[in-house]
Amino acid sequence: MNSKNYLITIIGPTAIGKTALSIALANHFGCEIISCDSRQFYKEMKIGTAVPSDLELAAAQHHFIQNKSIFENYTVGDFEKEALIKLDELFLKNNIQIFVGGSGLYVDAVLKGLDTFPDIAIEIREKVRSDYEEKGLEYLQNILKKLDAEYYTFLLETNPQTLQNPHRMMRFAEVCLGTEKPYSSFINKKENTRNFTPIVIGLEANREIMYSRINQRVDVMMKEGLLLEVEKLVANKELNALQTVGYRELFDYFEGENTLDFAIEEIKKNTRRFSKRQLTWFKRTEKAEWFDYLTDRKEITNYIENFIQKCQ
Repeated sequence: MNSKNYLITIIGPTAIGKTALSIALANHFGCEIISCDSRQFYKEMKIGTAVPSDLELAAAQHHFIQNKSIFENYTVGDFEKEALIKLDELFLKNNIQIFVGGSGLYVDAVLKGLDTFPDIAIEIREKVRSDYEEKGLEYLQNILKKLDAEYYTFLLETNPQTLQNPHRMMRFAEVCLGTEKPYSSFINKKENTRNFTPIVIGLEANREIMYSRINQRVDVMMKEGLLLEVEKLVANKELNALQTVGYRELFDYFEGENTLDFAIEEIKKNTRRFSKRQLTWFKRTEKAEWFDYLTDRKEITNYIENFIQKCQ
């Protein structure tokens, strides 16, 4: 940990105001912004991922926004490596930089690093895949539930979409069966060195306000052309990048499975659920200082400056 470099990290649920705060802080400290929203990486997904407006992007230099294609295989490990390289470059210009986003796993990867797992015998990997092809996804879910109940419950509460991902579930099963230990026993064990000290700022609001802001954002997305954006992507709806809220519901509409009004309400409902899971994940973040989303920017700036001063 290098106390000479500081990474102001802004976390919190969707639609809470992270972008506006990050721009204000970037302008105050004269630095740049690393975006950590795993959906905003993709250039084909602009409206449905709430990419900052052209005005917002022009107000401060942003990185990792619409820099990939949905046809690329881009992992959290790839992001960790690229983000750390970019931060090394940025710290040469200014020892304070901004890191902002709502993707908890990606935030953790940069702040703490990814976990390492032992090699799994090829026979076990092949058997897990064979069993999945024969018995289906529920078989893999039951393995995790039986061999690592704690982690299964954690995913159910924070990121249930992962439980529907065959590749992730096969990996969980391989580790549990191949090591005869819970998958979670390998998590957060690795000590990674970083050349910065994180200053973690959390934004939150009461549930009613949060849900109202989400509903309003979805309405704005529809007015801005989300339906047309999704229609252009229907042919590629099986791609991993498109397995996300705001797209899945409208794919169902285009497939004739529901009405447009129903799809819009489902987007709102599923986004509200997603925001709740985000908050659950981020509340685990160590040494985070939480502020109401309406907190005066000067109060947050003062907190950051006092934090840095104490580290000197």
